[in-house]
Amino acid sequence: MAGYDPEQDKKIAEWKNEETGLIISIMQYGEGEPKLQVGPRILKKKDGSDRAPMKAGRLSVEDVMWLYDIIDEVKDELSDMVGPE
Repeated sequence: MAGYDPEQDKKIAEWKNEETGLIISIMQYGEGEPKLQVGPRILKKKDGSDRAPMKAGRLSVEDVMWLYDIIDEVKDELSDMVGPE
């Protein structure tokens, strides 16, 4: 069995919380089912440039409220790709 191949990992859609740096994305590996990924989190340096990505970790109330605001859009996008079961 072959290992992970980054060439087969595709980002289909992405949302970024500009305030907290949290990224939510729909990813698909090869021909597998598209799935929701929470993270990474990309914070800003003092000079305004992006720091290296880090784990999302625990979500703040700001992250939860932002996710609540976009969840219908995310659900619709993912549902269109996966379809009913």
